[in-house]
Amino acid sequence: MIVAATRELETSLLATHACVGGMDEVGRGAIAGPVVVGLALVDASCGEAPAGLADSKLLTPIGRNRLVEPCRAWTISLTLGQASPAEIDRWGIIAALRLAGRRALDHARKAGHVPDIIILDGSHDWLTVPPPDLLCPPDHPDLDSTLPCVPRTMTQVKADRHVAVCAAASVVAKVERDALMADLDDPGYGWASNKGYLSPAHRAGLEALGPSPWHRHSWKIPGKRMKTHG
Repeated sequence: MIVAATRELETSLLATHACVGGMDEVGRGAIAGPVVVGLALVDASCGEAPAGLADSKLLTPIGRNRLVEPCRAWTISLTLGQASPAEIDRWGIIAALRLAGRRALDHARKAGHVPDIIILDGSHDWLTVPPPDLLCPPDHPDLDSTLPCVPRTMTQVKADRHVAVCAAASVVAKVERDALMADLDDPGYGWASNKGYLSPAHRAGLEALGPSPWHRHSWKIPGKRMKTHG
């Protein structure tokens, strides 16, 4: 039985914050495709969360798709940010996650919504921008002043399972990324079924074709020494 996420944590935060955000990422462990970060925002005007809202990983594809529009209707803002495989290769996965998260924040800001606090799924705060060190190149995305500053964050283990606003971000981000991967031109990697994660079909495609431009070339992946499929 799937346990629905609740509004307990976000409601307690709304007692002292005008706008509370929930953020979750999808695609961090894949070997191909972008990382996608979802940001859902709620305020005191938001009512009950959509029925059946739960961690996207526990829902069927049909269940996730059915929740997208109810999640958008329930929240005051639901935005997505991406970081490409090339950006993951250039800056590393944590900086890429942060970049995608700040892009989601930027989309929300441009629509007139700025959260006072963000509940971040997991135990590690990958969203807050660290102080630059002497080796940080001037084109590093952490130094991009056109992107918004990160508000206060709090981490919560399994927030995508237990916190409704994070579950909403998780569901919409996963639906978006799954659709993107399924729509890619596929010469034999099995994108539609594996969504860029390693699977037997994906491995076989890599061994036959080598990595594509959608693969994360800085990662250890099968077929990496073979010619790149363009």
